Amino acid sequence: MIRKCLFPAAGYGTRFLPATKSMPKEMLPIVDKPLIQYGVEEAMAAGMNNIGIVTGRGKRALADHFDVSYELEHQISGTSKEGMLKCIRKILNECTFSYTRQREMKGLGHAILTGETLIGQEPFGVILADDLCVGEGDGVLAQMAKIYAKYRCSIVAIEEVPHDEVHKYGVIDGSELEDGVYVISDMVEKPSPEDAPTNLAIIGRYILTPDIFDVIRETPPGRNGEIQITDALQIQAKRNMVLAYRFKGQRFDCGSVHGFVKATNHFYEIWKQNEEQV
Repeated sequence: MIRKCLFPAAGYGTRFLPATKSMPKEMLPIVDKPLIQYGVEEAMAAGMNNIGIVTGRGKRALADHFDVSYELEHQISGTSKEGMLKCIRKILNECTFSYTRQREMKGLGHAILTGETLIGQEPFGVILADDLCVGEGDGVLAQMAKIYAKYRCSIVAIEEVPHDEVHKYGVIDGSELEDGVYVISDMVEKPSPEDAPTNLAIIGRYILTPDIFDVIRETPPGRNGEIQITDALQIQAKRNMVLAYRFKGQRFDCGSVHGFVKATNHFYEIWKQNEEQV
């Protein structure tokens, strides 16, 4: 039902300097795969095989990763290392990739609007690659796609966070429609703990209806002078229904060193078990 997924990937990744001085933060490896590959695999599992990536200067490694490297293929052909490319070959065989550049960093809302040319007039998923999610059963985006099939409106993924951390997130308020699904009545971008309506924080997974592009165009700059997707969704929620979904699974905030190390340890244990079974 939803064919396309957008990856905003134009940010500088300043929290990981100097590592990200010349390497996109989305290419930081969690064990043996870059962050963005985990996100693309999650999109594929949700049936979204048309991948749009909003890039910026110094991000050419993203396009190179999702392409054939003839020299490398030739070098390892017939060796034991050839199997290490199996997962990326599957992606290249099943997905199409398109790219556009965000010339100025004006916030997530602006990044999503920049991707309009890659999406067109159809519903689409959005994945922020530095939020690495592990779903229970289905992946997080696949869980959200099932909810979209039922309600046909924009959806944001949420999780409960400690009250002293709400200032890092967009936070929602609303009424529970069904187990884990909320109709949003209010959204606040990075509130102070005393101003936060709840501790239900938006994380980097969205399903958006195409009218969001027109809404973003009329959304004035908000916090830090940036166009916030939270502000646009607040406008959309007043006109139509916007849902929040408390997903089943675990999120690693790989935009922080602490979360990146936790994710590495988690996936290393999985990698080690797989190696022991070979």
